[in-house]
Amino acid sequence: MKVLLLAPHPFFQERGTPIATRLLAQTLSEQGHRVDLLTYHEGEDVSLPGVRVFRIPAPPGLGPVGIGLSVRKLVCDAFLAVSLAVRLWRERYDVIHAVEESVYLAAAARVALGIPYVYDMDSSLADQILESRPRARPRGPFLHYLERRAVRGAAGVTVVCDALARKVRRADPEAPLHVIEDIAIGNPSARTPPLRKELGIDGPMLLYVGNLESYQGIDLMLDAFAAVVAGRRRVHLVVVGGQDDHIEAYRARTRELGLEGRVHWAGPRPAAQLPGLLAHADVLLSPRTTGVNTPMQVLSYLASGVPTVATRILSHTQVLHDGVAALADPTPQDYARAIDGILADPAGAKELGDRALDLANREFNRDAYRRKVAAFYADLAERRPAARAERDGSGRDDSAPASPIPDADTGRRLVGSIHA
Repeated sequence: MKVLLLAPHPFFQERGTPIATRLLAQTLSEQGHRVDLLTYHEGEDVSLPGVRVFRIPAPPGLGPVGIGLSVRKLVCDAFLAVSLAVRLWRERYDVIHAVEESVYLAAAARVALGIPYVYDMDSSLADQILESRPRARPRGPFLHYLERRAVRGAAGVTVVCDALARKVRRADPEAPLHVIEDIAIGNPSARTPPLRKELGIDGPMLLYVGNLESYQGIDLMLDAFAAVVAGRRRVHLVVVGGQDDHIEAYRARTRELGLEGRVHWAGPRPAAQLPGLLAHADVLLSPRTTGVNTPMQVLSYLASGVPTVATRILSHTQVLHDGVAALADPTPQDYARAIDGILADPAGAKELGDRALDLANREFNRDAYRRKVAAFYADLAERRPAARAERDGSGRDDSAPASPIPDADTGRRLVGSIHA
């Protein structure tokens, strides 16, 4: 198929969604699809054999585009809409694969031109907005209505976790749906700086990897770490990732807690180094407090074989359980107790890490991801002959342009429910 992949974010950057987009583009190209990727003006140029990358014009006077909804992001999405129209005027695509909010642009293209679209649902946009902006709650029913419309209009929906799959099923029980989880990222053979030597750490090392947005539970982690330090004077916490403004804000919080010299802000590191960075740690931390989609870094945590302490929320528990991680209630006291439990029982910690590694090797590897993407696109392709037959009736209408896959309504009538 000729696929137009819409990526409404800076590309490429070393963080979750751009990493997932790169993996998807690579996989589709490897499987023989022709892929054009339309994305923001920001980001690093990367080599993607078989993939053409198109960028929106740089909006004048616009600063860096951060994570989450913002005025800057909305401006970029407006430019993305114009660039999409240009792409569709110049070339014909079999399907638009729309990531996150770009699904609404793809839905408009379907109405105007009849081009089917895939909704790549990495998270619930409605829930994200309502969680981050409490003032938007009166608009909650309308936001969820828009999300349901996007699901119902799609020729297919992909989600990264079971919680999102259930949300899609509630919106449309017959939506063609596949669960395609993220995978562990990084290159095990990449050269990794020796963190302990670099940071002067001579005791147990706790490690967090990820952005520093509020939903990640960084405040909870720091409060819990303060309690751990009170009983274990040699323990250190290393934080990898985050933007400069967030790091400076949390440095101030670290000083308030009296943790200077115990918390090390290592900043962003290349994703290729992630396996090596994780291997330096004694305990890995995922203190997220809200959300339902599983953090990508947690899958890399599993693949490292290092024991993980995570909060007992849906975002984690749909992948993690007590046999592969230490789960704690999202309170500083309970989280600190779980960390202490891991540090006090090295043999039990090793068993936990070994079981986590086994789970990652079985469920969250590159081969499993390739199979799931191939199965999803095979389902789209299989609907092509039936869709044409239904459209044409007893004979072919040569005046109608051939559509490579059916629209969403036809697809649901012909295929019914595709269970992940």
